[in-house]
Amino acid sequence: MSEDQKKQLEQQLWNIANTLRGKMNADEFRDYILGFIFYKYLSEKMNIYANTILKPDGILFTDIKEDTENGVAYIEAIKEEAVSTLGYFLKPSELFSQIAKRGNSDVEGISNFILEDLQKILTNIQLSTMGTESEEDFDNLFEDMDLNSTKLGKTPEARNEIIAKVLSHLDKIDFKLDVKTYGDTSQRDVLGDAYEYLIGQFASGAGKKAGEFYTPQEVSKVLAKLVTVNKTKLKSVYDPTCGSGSLLLRVAKEVESVSNFYGQELNRTTYNLARMNMILHDIHYRKFDIKQEDTLEHPQHLDMRFEAIVANPPFSAHWSANPLFTSDDRFSQYGKLAPKSKADYAFVQHMIHHLAENGTMAIVLPHGALFRGGAEQHIRRYLIEDRNYLDAVIGLPANIFYGTSIPTCIMVFKKCKENPNDILFIDSSQHFEKVKTQNILRPQDIDKIINTYKERKTIDKYSYVAPITEVAENDYNLNIPRYVNTFEEEEPVDIAQVAKELKTLETKMQETDRELIALCAELNIDTPF
Repeated sequence: MSEDQKKQLEQQLWNIANTLRGKMNADEFRDYILGFIFYKYLSEKMNIYANTILKPDGILFTDIKEDTENGVAYIEAIKEEAVSTLGYFLKPSELFSQIAKRGNSDVEGISNFILEDLQKILTNIQLSTMGTESEEDFDNLFEDMDLNSTKLGKTPEARNEIIAKVLSHLDKIDFKLDVKTYGDTSQRDVLGDAYEYLIGQFASGAGKKAGEFYTPQEVSKVLAKLVTVNKTKLKSVYDPTCGSGSLLLRVAKEVESVSNFYGQELNRTTYNLARMNMILHDIHYRKFDIKQEDTLEHPQHLDMRFEAIVANPPFSAHWSANPLFTSDDRFSQYGKLAPKSKADYAFVQHMIHHLAENGTMAIVLPHGALFRGGAEQHIRRYLIEDRNYLDAVIGLPANIFYGTSIPTCIMVFKKCKENPNDILFIDSSQHFEKVKTQNILRPQDIDKIINTYKERKTIDKYSYVAPITEVAENDYNLNIPRYVNTFEEEEPVDIAQVAKELKTLETKMQETDRELIALCAELNIDTPF
C-alpha cells in the first residue's frame, strides 16, 4: 500500500470517528470507534481463517446454516481450531459484515434493530475464550462500549441509528487482511498504523488526560531506536507504564523480531486499549502479557528480566513510598526511597530491577530528576558511582507532550556499558519544528540524536562526553547546561560607531525641528513643542 493509500485509510477512519463527535467528548467516542474497528478486524480475521479450514469442503464460512445438524458440527470443529490459533471465535451470523448489513437493512419484515444482538456478540467474543490460554487477553475487552448509553442517543432507536450508520461506513472499508488475496504481508502494519493514528488524534484532542495513554510518535521512535542499537532481534521488551501499548509496538518496528511483549497499565480503559492494539497489530496472544495494576505498588512481572525496557511514566507522580519497600528487592540496595510526591526515581529503580545484564532501558523524565537534591540525589549518586549504569542523558524540546509544556529528558541505562568511564549528554532542546500549538521532533532531529548516541562524540553546543570524574565533581548534578554549553555570544558592539550614528541622528532631528517651526510660522499655528 502506498503512502497516499495509507493516509486515505487514516482519513476515512477519522471521518467515521467524527460521526460520533457531536454526541460525546473525545475520550468517550474514542472507546466506541476503536472498539468497532477492533470488532471488524476480529471478524475479518475469523472469516479468513474459517474459509481456509473449509476450503477442502468447497464452502464458505458465511454459507454455513447454523441451525442445522451439519452446520452445528462445522461450527464446533472450527471453534476448537480458532480458539487455539486465533484465541477467540465468532459464528458466521456474528461477523461484523452481517451485523452491519442487518442494521442498515430496509427489507420489509426484517428488523434493523441490532443493539441487543451486537452487545451479546461483543460479550460472546470474550465468552469464547473462557477456560483457554487467551482468556486473560480477551477478558472484559469491550467493557467500555455501553451500547445502551444515553450519550449515543436519548432513545434505543436513536442509538441504533447512529451505531448502524457507523458500522455501515466501516463495512465499506476493506482492511485487506487476506495475504493470499492481496499478497502484501505489510498490510497488517498499515491497519495497525491507522489505528495508532486514531489514538494519536484522540490524544491531541483530549487535553491533560492524553499523557495517560499516549506517547507522541516521534518520542516513541527515539526511545525505540535507543534500546535497539546494534540489535536485530529481541527476546523481550517491557513497558511498566504501557498506556495504549504504542511504545512496545514501536520497538518491534526497529528490529526484525521481538519474541515477547510485556507491559503493565493502571488505568482499566487504557489497559483494554493496549490489548486491542497488540492483537490488531497481529501480535499473537501467546506473545504478549499485559497486566492491569499499579506498577510500583503491585508489580506483576517481578521475577522477570527484559532485554529492552522503555517507559514514559507519569511525571512526578505520587506514590506511597511505604517503608516496607526498603526491603523490596527493587529498592533495598539504594538505602533511600524516592520521595512520596515524586515517583520518578521509583520508576527508574523498578526498571533497573527488571533490566537484563545485556539490556538497555530508556525512560522519559522531567528535568527536575536531573538535579533535585535529597533522596533523588542519593539515588543518582548510587546509580552512577556505585553501579555505573547511567549511559546517556538527552534533553528534549519543551511542549512535545500532550497535556504539559515542560521540557523533558531521556535517561538511558545499561548494566554492562560499552563506555564505562563516561556519560554522554545531548541537548536537542532547540531542534524541533513548531506545528500549531505543539512542538515536534523532525526526522532529521531524531537522526541527529541517534547518530550522536551511536558515535558518542562531543559536538559544539549539542553534545558532550563527560568523564565520570567530572560528574562526581558536580556532585552528581546532571543538569544538561553544566555539560553542554549552548550559550551564543552576542555580536560585539562598536561603541564609537554607535556614538557617531547617534550624533548624526541628533543633527538630522534638529534640522527637522527647524523645518517644522518654519512651516508652523508660515501657517500661523502653534508649534507642537
